[in-house]
Amino acid sequence: MRSARIRRARRTVAATLVSALTLTALAACGTSSNDSDDESGNNASADPSAPLDPKTKVTITIDCMPPTAKAAELKEWKEDVAEFNKTYPNVTIEGRSTPGQCLEPPRFTAMLKAKSQPDVFYTYFTDLPQVLDHDGAEDITAYVNDQTVPLLKDIDPNVLGSLQHEGKLYGLPTSNYTMGLLINRKLFKEAGLDPDNPPRTWEEVRTAAKKIADLGDGIAGFGEYSAGNTGGWHFTAQMYSVGGDVVDAGGKKAAFNTDLGKQVAENLHAMRWEDDSMGKTQLLKWGDLQKQIATDKLGMFLAAPDDIAYMVQQLGAKYENFGMGPIPGGKSTLAGGNNYMIKEGISSDKIKAAIAWLNFKNLTVGKGQFEWERTKADKLPVGVPQPNFWLNESKTKDDAARAEHATMPVANFKTFMDNPVAGKAEPPKAQEVYKILDNVMSGILTNKDADIDKLLDTAESQVNQVLANQ
Repeated sequence: MRSARIRRARRTVAATLVSALTLTALAACGTSSNDSDDESGNNASADPSAPLDPKTKVTITIDCMPPTAKAAELKEWKEDVAEFNKTYPNVTIEGRSTPGQCLEPPRFTAMLKAKSQPDVFYTYFTDLPQVLDHDGAEDITAYVNDQTVPLLKDIDPNVLGSLQHEGKLYGLPTSNYTMGLLINRKLFKEAGLDPDNPPRTWEEVRTAAKKIADLGDGIAGFGEYSAGNTGGWHFTAQMYSVGGDVVDAGGKKAAFNTDLGKQVAENLHAMRWEDDSMGKTQLLKWGDLQKQIATDKLGMFLAAPDDIAYMVQQLGAKYENFGMGPIPGGKSTLAGGNNYMIKEGISSDKIKAAIAWLNFKNLTVGKGQFEWERTKADKLPVGVPQPNFWLNESKTKDDAARAEHATMPVANFKTFMDNPVAGKAEPPKAQEVYKILDNVMSGILTNKDADIDKLLDTAESQVNQVLANQ
């Protein structure tokens, strides 16, 4: 969901990004200026492919500036604005701290309908169809090239592809994710399992989950979501992992009511009711499994790597207690992520300023979000495997810097990193599809006598109706 994850993510996944932009300036974070102060016509460039002229005077608004409560992140934001302004002294970045708009899909949709989004606005990969339906984002294809985003060639093309429609580019990503198997290393050891070799097949997951659950004391071996659209999100991830689909290649029909779909459902039902390895508390959503595994009450669940940072920062867990392996099955894994888009209809200079800022802040190795030495000094997490959308020399440099300044035992994620699984984008109408598939997951996990065929038949019919109304 980060794109499908309704949490930090419109986690939300990603998932995971994009093209690099060089930011224009943040002259007065949190202050505003009138439109009359924005653009100097003398500096406007008619050539969209040319980088922003540093003499250009312009103001851009951008959302998701860290709130005051996130003191370290806000400090880094202000530092980056100041550094950016050394190159672009006439660019004012007007930061907005709007957590609801950034994290809650209903508010995001309301913003699009009202056309009240700032010049540069945060989205999930899966938001692109919705944004285009509301004519919300500018086509920035002509503005993004190896001059304006110097590391463009080193950005994973699958990540950039998540922001393209009919060959046109509509955004530049900030993060990406692919899902794997997150484990509690302590419980693995107590159950006689090797935490450095997490299960690689669903049969192995089932066996390991039973051993962990046999520890007793209310411990579950494997956990799953079944509410808040997260159940459907994870059903999709499991379908991908065994080589299945949720929607067909044309995006017009459901594709999960198959032998593979039944296999996924029957395996979960058996773990829940035959093995009693999934715990008795169900109808869980994002945040619930994180609390369970952080308190040593859960052995493993499907997750993106940044769940680990969340559990340490927000739940008081310890990095060394967690590890990751690739998603069981390994055919493909659900991918997603987050990005920024630029409001349709703003001036060429504003677009160039936005791209310059995004390039500096989010798409430059060793700068902005990838300045790992600073991140460590500010006591923020370093070493989580993702976001990591780099290829080639950029990946080599960034990986080395992450390892050098790591604040966590990166060896715990070695199995995940050494065995990458191809990422696969979320389905069209993802949130609506996930909501329907929640019913399949909740039916399986709350009803011992669930009719799996009927659950899948009903969900297929409902998803087909959603897809027919695109």
